[in-house]
Amino acid sequence: MSSSQIDSFLALGLGFAFAGLVASLYRAWRDQPASFSLLLAGGPSGLVAIPLLAAAGPAIIMRNTLRGRKYERRKIHFVAMATIIASFWSIAIGFQLLKLVGGFAP
Repeated sequence: MSSSQIDSFLALGLGFAFAGLVASLYRAWRDQPASFSLLLAGGPSGLVAIPLLAAAGPAIIMRNTLRGRKYERRKIHFVAMATIIASFWSIAIGFQLLKLVGGFAP
């Protein structure tokens, strides 16, 4: 396996872990799960929701997708497409975190 593939897998795992952490912290703080409907609040709270949803997006997508598959019997191709979208989003978050952590290294 090449170095770039290892970096991509590391970014994928790190991105999903960070998204899950942000979503869990929001749930602990507000006692409700984070959702994209936070953007509908408008005003300052809608503006503050943007970075939160940017960080927690993959976890929200996967939670909604798996719940939709279980309770609404969504088709498997919908689940596959949502997983691909969440994975690419997670890789983007993971690479940004790796870049941020790498900037602190001596």
